[in-house]
Amino acid sequence: MLSLQELYVIYRQHPVVCTDTRQLTPGCLFFSLKGDNFDGNKFAPQALEQGAAYAVIDDPAYAKSSNCLLVTNVLHSLQDLATHHRRQFDIPVIAIGGSNGKTTTKELIAAVLSNHYPCHYTKGNFNNHIGVPLTLLAMPDDTEVAVLEMGTNQPGDIAQLCEIARPTHGLLTNIGKEHLEGFGSLEGVKKAEGELYRYLARHNGWVFVNQSEKYLSSMTRHHRRRIQYTRTEALVPGDDKETIRVMLVEEAPFIRAAFLSDESDHVVEIQTQLVGHHNFNNVMTAIALGIYFKVPAEKIKTALESYKPANNRSQLLQYGNNTILLDAYNANPSSMRPAMESLKAIPAKQKVAILGDMLELGEESLKEHEAIVRFAARQRPDVLVLVGPEFGRTHFQKHGAIHFADTAAAKDWFAQQRFDDALILIKGSRGMRLEELVPRSVNAP
Repeated sequence: MLSLQELYVIYRQHPVVCTDTRQLTPGCLFFSLKGDNFDGNKFAPQALEQGAAYAVIDDPAYAKSSNCLLVTNVLHSLQDLATHHRRQFDIPVIAIGGSNGKTTTKELIAAVLSNHYPCHYTKGNFNNHIGVPLTLLAMPDDTEVAVLEMGTNQPGDIAQLCEIARPTHGLLTNIGKEHLEGFGSLEGVKKAEGELYRYLARHNGWVFVNQSEKYLSSMTRHHRRRIQYTRTEALVPGDDKETIRVMLVEEAPFIRAAFLSDESDHVVEIQTQLVGHHNFNNVMTAIALGIYFKVPAEKIKTALESYKPANNRSQLLQYGNNTILLDAYNANPSSMRPAMESLKAIPAKQKVAILGDMLELGEESLKEHEAIVRFAARQRPDVLVLVGPEFGRTHFQKHGAIHFADTAAAKDWFAQQRFDDALILIKGSRGMRLEELVPRSVNAP
């Protein structure tokens, strides 16, 4: 069996790591991972034929070439290799967890820090037990700060990712009703997400705490190394520097925020391209980390003003003379409410809400879907559309909502509508694929 040190020597010679033959890079190190319905060992010969320098396998039956590297467990070897590579860097490694807004917050923080330092960060949402190691193994030698997103859907996930990535700093965006199928309750969510805080406490790390978010202050009250930030109604030069303060100047149609420059104590205003009150917390977090890591105020401003949302997250799209607010990457009860509030806050001649099922809520699913239907109806959109079997179980008729069993049926309905100067919110869980409602010809303005 190949030792970790031997594998690391080979990795340094072939530092591109691949796990999918469909995305293989010539000269890479191919890890033959297993899945529920496939055995990656079977793809090792194909990977070598396509140009991989080596294939890491854990089934001796496939060790038919000197370029096949036999280990005890491919996944564990990938994770151990990533941790070993991480240990070569004496830099801040920032872990981001939380129920909602992780990816947007990560992108904003990375934009700010990249404007001043060589910064490496999670691409897309590579935030699980495979994605985090791959992100670490892609970290260039000149990296001065790393930003890692960490996802969870069951207890123990974050703890494992922390052991792999060894973060020095971390934050939770918020605590909400997510993956209740795996966590059981809101208390279960707090305990699972709180694994990040507990790791940092044990290893003398720093936590960034948004005091404007429920639960976070109490969850970190005994933490010795805390950087606090909060929303404020006014910015006062010379004010308490122990807490970073950010002001919400305007939230419709786009978030406009302001903070005091650390260099000169003058007010710096930022006009973002982000929609929705909930995105203010994401912007505020990026500002707080920029200030803490001594990114010049003008660089913070430039980075945040240049950031444009993508990948079905808070995207504004033009559809004739209508505007679509596409937020169909994820959904749970804690993110549905602010999305509906944003729809209500933004001026438009007509308001249309199209909401898809919130998945992975377990036994709480019917109760939570009923609550969202009631909440959505109270925001008084002109048209309320519900999509999916979970919303179909609710008393949607009482609230004047239209229901479709699936996205295909909703797409047919949407194509026949003739909206005029409407603001259309489209939000649902990833599995609902509500972005399919939007015609391919629709582009961001």
